Amino acid sequence: MSRVISGKAIPLVMIGTWAWGPGMVGSGMIFGKKYDEASLIDTFNTAHELGFNLWDTAEVYGAGASERLLARCISGLPDIIISTKHIPSPRYKEGSLEKAARGSLARLRIDTIDLYWLHQPIRLRENILEAAALMDKGIIKSVGLSNANLSQTEEADGLLKTRGYRLAAVQNHFSLLSMGEEQHKIINWCEKQGVSYFGYMVLEQGALSGHYDAAHPFPRVSMRGLAFSKRKFKKIQPLLDYMKTLADQYQIDPSQIPVAWSVSKNIVPIIGLTKVRHAQTMAKGVQIKLTSEEIAKLEKLASDSGVICKGSWERNAR
Repeated sequence: MSRVISGKAIPLVMIGTWAWGPGMVGSGMIFGKKYDEASLIDTFNTAHELGFNLWDTAEVYGAGASERLLARCISGLPDIIISTKHIPSPRYKEGSLEKAARGSLARLRIDTIDLYWLHQPIRLRENILEAAALMDKGIIKSVGLSNANLSQTEEADGLLKTRGYRLAAVQNHFSLLSMGEEQHKIINWCEKQGVSYFGYMVLEQGALSGHYDAAHPFPRVSMRGLAFSKRKFKKIQPLLDYMKTLADQYQIDPSQIPVAWSVSKNIVPIIGLTKVRHAQTMAKGVQIKLTSEEIAKLEKLASDSGVICKGSWERNAR
């Protein structure tokens, strides 16, 4: 299934910049690490040279710092596709979405946003209809919905149809430890409707990267450290061990096994990159085709672990 956003073909993977930027909802608070701008710019350049031209950010990442840094990277590169997001307020005010979109445009230093997301399905009708008006004005080229269930997804698409548009994409949490029946229903709907499904946290913020375990846990002072304890790592150890076996077999990094698995589900995984070697590793990993038996065993080990990951921010997906 070939996918197109704003008239541009997109690669197998979308690159996420959640860890780009300090402060609230930045690298230190979420991941327990800080990354210098020079390294992130080098990472962008390497990924772009390898063909990864679809980049995802949000106004909330580092309180706008992620968008501002990404602006420095994308300047003068016409093939880049930009995806950014806005969290609506529970108290809708007419023009609020346009104000947010123009703020992102200014920080990104671009004239139009290829894919603009409602980061949460809040006050859905009002915000989707305002998003349609932004497309009329050329401020955004397409609309996506994040952290939504199937009913909300269908509602958003229906509202856009009344204005002559369609929902372009869905972006939800999807991984071996977060692949409930609702997400499979949404993926099936997306395939039938020609809507792209993007899965974030495919590596569960590193828990499924193969680089952490009970003996080597996340930094304590971080949101991911609080969310994923040593006890959880012990429960998923058989899954991590099998990932390592497959990685050795395919001669790739273990972090690429969940990526290859997600691609096999006909979705576009969103992978965060913070180092040059991460980009190089991913370029090799996305070419791997897992067998149906390998996919089934990965899913069984994940299910047998009893570990289910869900972020507190997903509460708005009824």
